[in-house]
Amino acid sequence: MFKRRDRRSFWQTAFSWVWPRGGWKRTFHYLRHRLGRLPDQPHRIARGVAAGTFISFSPIFGLHMLGAAAIAWLMRANVIAALAATFLGNPISYPFIALFSMRLGHAMLGRHFEGTIHTSFWRAFGNASRNLWHNVVAIFTGEPPHWDALIVFFDAIFLPYLVGGTVLGVVAGVTAYYLTLPVVSAYQHRRRLRIKERLDALKTRLAQLNDERKDRK
Repeated sequence: MFKRRDRRSFWQTAFSWVWPRGGWKRTFHYLRHRLGRLPDQPHRIARGVAAGTFISFSPIFGLHMLGAAAIAWLMRANVIAALAATFLGNPISYPFIALFSMRLGHAMLGRHFEGTIHTSFWRAFGNASRNLWHNVVAIFTGEPPHWDALIVFFDAIFLPYLVGGTVLGVVAGVTAYYLTLPVVSAYQHRRRLRIKERLDALKTRLAQLNDERKDRK
């Protein structure tokens, strides 16, 4: 029932994550309209956007939506708005988020950040992934586990990313809240006015029809 008529290939699906159909501008306009149409109070929607924005700066890749829903629930915010706001974290923004988060995290921890995302992050991530896979296999083969690459990844990548991303996420989340609140409030106000105008027009038309019916009698 919910399947596409024209099934997209793997590469088409992957490309849509980098460049959505219609472009990013159309996507952001669509999200703005969807947020404005949510049946909830503006401050709850804005808090949901803040939660989704905050979690986008965390290094828990693959768990952003779950984290956004959990934070929104704790903040009594709109969960759907929080899930939509995780769209801020995308293949275009992630390299910049990771770079600034790691630089800030290293600075806050009193360290000097050397290299770039390509030379440090991906190398450490690859080594940690191989280490993790080896440890999973070691459960069944009896080989000794290796933790060196995982320790390096946690100390050099994950911890600075977590520290810097938390600070940047709080700043971005608060900013997103104060930007979203007036936009959603204005959108809902205009929408209520449009609905009221349509209802008034419908009442006027019904009154005219009643008058015409009485005149015929």
